[in-house]
Amino acid sequence: MISHFDDLIIRTVCRLLIPFIQLFGLYVIAHGHSSPGGGFQGGVILGASFILLSLSHGIEELRKRMRIRTILILTSLGVIIYAGIGFACLFLGGKYLDYGRLHLVLPVDSVVARSMGILGVEVGVGITVMAVMVSIFLDLAAEEKEKKEAEQHGIHHQ
Repeated sequence: MISHFDDLIIRTVCRLLIPFIQLFGLYVIAHGHSSPGGGFQGGVILGASFILLSLSHGIEELRKRMRIRTILILTSLGVIIYAGIGFACLFLGGKYLDYGRLHLVLPVDSVVARSMGILGVEVGVGITVMAVMVSIFLDLAAEEKEKKEAEQHGIHHQ
């Protein structure tokens, strides 16, 4: 079972680093259309920051900040953003994720609309990846907890 460290130094360093890690994850998402990175990489960085919080402050701290319902909403929201931008492009007469068509509904030229469309998709992917990473981590932690409880009661799971 994952429990928090009683070491004050580890907890303090993690508490100080986590906001900077999250800021870097947002930077990677925001600049993914013009430099290395993007939604997936930024989402992984954001998810890793929440996992670091769990490892340093205990899994209950993560569960307080990221409830299952929140994870489900974020996962769905990211997919809706991605698909919504794609379908908006279709409805505007382009192909799926043909960002150049977004200038028809945005008050900007086609080059800026293309960048905004790409950024929107990157944000959707980043949100989904972050939420799925946290969900997988919590599922694995719960599985480990069940396994240890079963061993304590003399039940062997296969």
